[in-house]
Amino acid sequence: MTDVVVVESPAKAKTINKYLGQDFTVLASFGHVRDLPPKDGSVRPDEDFAMDWSAEDRGEKQVAAIAKAVKGARNLYLATDPDREGEAISWHVREMLEQKGALRGVKVHRITFNEITKRAVQHALAHPRDLDTPLIEAYLARRALDYLVGFTLSPVLWRKLPGSRSAGRVQSVALRLICEREAEIEVFRAREYWTVEGRFLTASAAPFTARLTHLGGRKLEQFDLPDEASAMRAKAAVEAGGFTIASVEKKRVRRNPPPPFTTSTLQQEASRKLGFGAQQTMRQAQQLYEGVDIQGETVGLITYMRTDGVQMAREAMFAIRDHVKESFGPDYIPAAPREYSSKAKNAQEAHEAIRPTDVRRTPEQVARFLTPEQRRLYELVWKRAVASQMQSAELDQTAVDLAEPTGQTRLRATGSVIAFDGFLKLYREDVDDAPAGAASGEEDDTRTLPPMREKDPAKLTAASADQHFTQPPPRYSEASLVKKMEELGIGRPSTYASILQTLQDRDYVKIDKRRFVPEDRGRLVTAFLVNFFERYVDSNFTASMEEKLDDISGGRADWRAVMRAFWDDFNAAIAATKDLTISAVIDALDEELGPHFFPQPADGGDPRACPACGNGRLGLRLGRNGAFIGCSNYPECRHTRPLAVPGNEPEGDAALAGGIKELGTDPVTGAQVTLRRGPYGVYAQLGEGGTDAKGKPTKPKRASLPRGMDPESVTLERALALLDLPRIVGIHPETGEEISAAIGRFGPYVKMGSIYKSVDRDDDVLTIGINRAVSLLADAKAKVRSMGPHPKDGEPVEIKRGRFGPFAQHAGMVASLPRNLTMEEITLDQAVALLAEKGKKLPPLGARKGAKKAAPKKAAAEAVAEEKPKKAPARKAAPAKAAPAKAAAKPKATPAKAPARKAPAKAKA
Repeated sequence: MTDVVVVESPAKAKTINKYLGQDFTVLASFGHVRDLPPKDGSVRPDEDFAMDWSAEDRGEKQVAAIAKAVKGARNLYLATDPDREGEAISWHVREMLEQKGALRGVKVHRITFNEITKRAVQHALAHPRDLDTPLIEAYLARRALDYLVGFTLSPVLWRKLPGSRSAGRVQSVALRLICEREAEIEVFRAREYWTVEGRFLTASAAPFTARLTHLGGRKLEQFDLPDEASAMRAKAAVEAGGFTIASVEKKRVRRNPPPPFTTSTLQQEASRKLGFGAQQTMRQAQQLYEGVDIQGETVGLITYMRTDGVQMAREAMFAIRDHVKESFGPDYIPAAPREYSSKAKNAQEAHEAIRPTDVRRTPEQVARFLTPEQRRLYELVWKRAVASQMQSAELDQTAVDLAEPTGQTRLRATGSVIAFDGFLKLYREDVDDAPAGAASGEEDDTRTLPPMREKDPAKLTAASADQHFTQPPPRYSEASLVKKMEELGIGRPSTYASILQTLQDRDYVKIDKRRFVPEDRGRLVTAFLVNFFERYVDSNFTASMEEKLDDISGGRADWRAVMRAFWDDFNAAIAATKDLTISAVIDALDEELGPHFFPQPADGGDPRACPACGNGRLGLRLGRNGAFIGCSNYPECRHTRPLAVPGNEPEGDAALAGGIKELGTDPVTGAQVTLRRGPYGVYAQLGEGGTDAKGKPTKPKRASLPRGMDPESVTLERALALLDLPRIVGIHPETGEEISAAIGRFGPYVKMGSIYKSVDRDDDVLTIGINRAVSLLADAKAKVRSMGPHPKDGEPVEIKRGRFGPFAQHAGMVASLPRNLTMEEITLDQAVALLAEKGKKLPPLGARKGAKKAAPKKAAAEAVAEEKPKKAPARKAAPAKAAPAKAAAKPKATPAKAPARKAPAKAKA
């Protein structure tokens, strides 16, 4: 008789199972086992916010496996993640088991651990608790809030603003921050100013530089030298004076180390230092937390990575102090451990900071067991945690004032020297969003001044006047936007990555040079919400809702009372838009976004004058497919243009305005490589096609650009790499099977045998390596079960999980599994019998539903790659022979192939 432990992920289950042994059965829930159905009525405010929950096949299967395991068990330990979501998953599992009657005679316990180590897991089992009701209620309130906002506000958007997509409670506020920053940049006007510097030599002939601070006895402000003429007069005043050292001021300052990482600070620093997106950071951190294989043992390297807390366990602090003393010496540890306090308002959710589970596992020791991304992130976490317990750095700062005999003209030179490096010996923080030309803190650390004393002469060797212009505020990066959202108190750090991803998925924003740029669709949605639902996209209101959710999770507020107060006002605001006309929406958006869509031309003309009829006024219009710019004289004047600021279109799109952009010549075939725009997007093309042996035209080889790839960034090399797909990634280290990468109908994917897995947005199909491909396919393999060869032809028989449930497949034949038979239970003999009795032939890809529409005869339509592309034949300078044409009775003839590029034999991992 064994006890049952439920965790969230299979990787965690595998690790914990090794720690606990045969007395425990460890199962994974695979995250949430049920959710609110995505349809109207799943949350019912009129019934005191009653909710309907439903489970998909995966959730039902996992709970059924747990129910089967707890039969005869004495204890069920719910060990999901130690946060609000983890508490909710445990609650869902318990509720579904109770509905099945599987908990009779079974004691249910809730346990949490901040790190996946044997000691932490065993300590958690020895100290179980009950489910935290306030945390669960806070989850219910948050889930109901997000559902009601999305399913109530989004239909208003769709009706009143055609072409827009859904809205979200926190997502819309984040989008507003991005759009408002862009508006600031557009209205910004650069202002000129000048500075004057002098180059001096001390009495000992040591050089240094000083900047003019006082002129005519008055301190200079930033814009007191507004033009070249005033700067030249100031420069002449410097050149005319004989300067001496008026004062030398020295002081020692201490710089304390930053605290260990929280979720948001980890995302910010990983973005600045490593170039990781928020999603990529959290994915790598999850892998480090759940464990990596180190010499045959699965080891969790960092503590839980979704946390607002900066405090560390005392044993961890003392272990780090011991390591610092041993590695750097006693001078590098402070007299007492550094205690950091959390800013989180809810102590129940202020978990321990992100730190290494064992400081003795240095980045150098574990590097060979990690992927490059894991290694870099682990090194960042390790160094930050260790530095947080190190001695402060000490810097000697010096300020020297120079004056001419009258004291009317003065200059200042500053510098600093690191007297004791302290924590800076191990870790330095980067500076984000520094203005152009500004020196970073690290530069200040190394700028030194030569020894000087008061009344020493200073010989001027040169003077210069430099022109400057003020800079607009920078666009938000992922790091700076996460920091801003945290400062405002909107959302929670654990949700930031998904919020930023959602904005990109809905085409509200795009990433350009690692900065967020709002798309016109996003600006329209923001303008609409600000004009008609201003309160609900206000950061102060959203932050106050977060405080109320914290009050619920802390047991200080009733969740239904909070929901009623919100819903009464929100429902009234929705009702107020019932009589809102499209024309009123157009007028409001046209006024709000006029300066953006119609910038003032350099010649001072009317930016809204219609170029077609001359006397019409251009303005915003809404059509069935969204917004566009049109003339007020419609229908007499039918001039229109898409939403885009004239002159601000991306270069790649501008180059494709005519439909074709030449990239260069293929060095193998000598054919021209072009970038083209078709009805299904942008694609690369090799040559122009030709004719087969019978004189019939052949189509050239084409490859679609994957979603998110900027046409402007496509070079000849990248286009040739796309045309060479599919490519061989490498050989699976366990199965010995070949893994390939390609682009299919649903985007980039990796493939091994009959197993396919789409790659993430952060992955590049052209460069993805073997380690990442193996990791992706491991997730997909859970949906495919190989049964073995068919007894008749030896072809493999597989059980797969599809949209409508599990099914058996063999050589183009498929058969759905009966409801009473699961993927894990079916045998090879049963699968063979099922295929013989109920098997249906799988239609070819081109003959499936919807394929007829998706394959028009226009050449550009062929840019969409097939889901399972075949390897291209060897490249030849001359056109390849075409395959014989099929009989006329067959309705879908396959066109002959054009000269094709040979896929590379093998790619380096």
